[in-house]
Amino acid sequence: MIERKDVPASDTWNYQALYSNEAEWEAAFKALEAKSDTISSYKGRLGESADTLAEAFDLHYGQHRELDKIYTYTKLLSDVDISNSENLGRVQRATNLASKLSAASSFLRPELFEIPVDTLKQFMNAPKLAPYRHTLEALIRHRPHTLSNDEERLLVMAAQALSSPDKIYTQLANADMQFGTVQAGGKEHILTHGSYGVLIKNQDRAVRKDTQTKYYAQYEQFKNSTAAALTGSYQKDVFYTRARKFDSCLERGLFDDNIPTEVYTNLVDTISKNLDSLHRYYSVRKRLLGLEDQRLYDTYVPLVAEVDLTINYEEAVDYMCDALAPLGEEYTNILRRGLLDERWVDRYENKGKRSGAYSGGCYDSYPYILVSYKQDDIRSMFTLAHEAGHSMHSYYAHRAQPYHYSAYSIFVAEVASTFNEALLSAHLQEKFKDDKSVLIYLINQQIDDIKATMHRQTMFAEFELEAHKVIEQDLPLTVDVFSSIYEKLLTKYFGSSVIIEGNDRLEYSRIPHFYWSFYVYKYATGISAAIALADRVCSGGTAEREDYLNFLRAGSSQYPLEILKDAGVDMASPEPVEKTCQLFSQLVDKLETLIDA
Repeated sequence: MIERKDVPASDTWNYQALYSNEAEWEAAFKALEAKSDTISSYKGRLGESADTLAEAFDLHYGQHRELDKIYTYTKLLSDVDISNSENLGRVQRATNLASKLSAASSFLRPELFEIPVDTLKQFMNAPKLAPYRHTLEALIRHRPHTLSNDEERLLVMAAQALSSPDKIYTQLANADMQFGTVQAGGKEHILTHGSYGVLIKNQDRAVRKDTQTKYYAQYEQFKNSTAAALTGSYQKDVFYTRARKFDSCLERGLFDDNIPTEVYTNLVDTISKNLDSLHRYYSVRKRLLGLEDQRLYDTYVPLVAEVDLTINYEEAVDYMCDALAPLGEEYTNILRRGLLDERWVDRYENKGKRSGAYSGGCYDSYPYILVSYKQDDIRSMFTLAHEAGHSMHSYYAHRAQPYHYSAYSIFVAEVASTFNEALLSAHLQEKFKDDKSVLIYLINQQIDDIKATMHRQTMFAEFELEAHKVIEQDLPLTVDVFSSIYEKLLTKYFGSSVIIEGNDRLEYSRIPHFYWSFYVYKYATGISAAIALADRVCSGGTAEREDYLNFLRAGSSQYPLEILKDAGVDMASPEPVEKTCQLFSQLVDKLETLIDA
């Protein structure tokens, strides 16, 4: 594998756009470090006047904006060569500086809660606080769920202890469990969480079965411990829910984004009413794979193992820009310039480069993208399109919003990325409509993406909801209770074409997202919003395109549902989810017709 020092500069991201060299970074670091405690001069003074509060906000957000730039530079350097100790050292220094700034400004939130609501409402009308109006409105909204200073202090002190269930699970899953090895392709493969995702898709059914058996044998061995850890996590949720005076764990989990609980329950109900097409897909898979008895470990193997298609990086950018043409020349020109000329992307794998892909950066940088592009793997192009969606979201938001509203909520984060994938998939299916093998591969890939992002995540969301209902009634959550809930959901979502057996019911115990309560539903709502918006933009005109670009520009200046509604999709209604279910059904029809032709 190529050494980092030998990678051509044109294939790397341009981190010099942040700081020209380490010396310039060092000067910026020391300058911020020297003034890291200046915010404390406002301690005890926030309620003096609107001008004083505005000054404190300006200083606080200004320093964090500087910190983001400092940290981003070190992160970029470190992620492409994690073996470089100097880079790791700079990351640690930036992290320590972040802790120092957070400690210095820790008085802000509790002191803001001490200012009378009527006073804050008066402050909001002051010109200098106009840029912070939404921030103050959110603060007022949290008032009923904020405790006294002493009580808040106790909650802070308890936080570390209450995080123990997640830490226990992490140690169990990543340190104590040893899964052994699996023979595949004439080679012995160490079975890990990462290799499980690859081996379970192997075309050899014996490999898939062996992978599943050995993997879940460890979860069987530790089933009581993992159940106890998850119970502890859900007990923590109940504790915070009651302490902060919410009616349910679900209400508390959705509160920060101002999402009504009906959005969550409507998602579960709508998917539950539209499971016929998912069951039909599993029936089609069973027939096409020639299986008499389809098991859970058979449901992940691609129907088409691979396609003979080579697309280099520059060609991928062309395909993407052609697919995204409905968003207008401004969008595609910015994207093309960023991906090719301005070096937003660190393109290829090198020795020491971290795995995976992400879109990163900060308010004052390019929206950088890390990938390990492979020209013989069509998924690489979709990964690039996905991360480019995030980056263009950041690009527009950073230019339209002040720093404190430039980030966007997790609830909408996957919309722009999945939107790009949807348009790319439709474009490629049209382009390769006469190449049967490629077309089958693309359609099957889109089906599996929707299944994984919408159906599976909704099943997980339903599991969380049902398990929390049990513990909110002060009833015991044991491995048998968890397994019973999960087995019913497996049967419900996979239908009669898939046999649920043995340790399948322990799958819940390997999902780390269950320790981030009421998080996974955002994947399902995200893909539903993206597909609805993609259809609206492609079938609409200038107004629909501008609505979508304004969605990208909005950042966090409003609550997520308001931003999406302005873009033309109402996630409080079942329509976007139903539209995605309809698309899924149409894709299954196309797949079956193509293969039977």
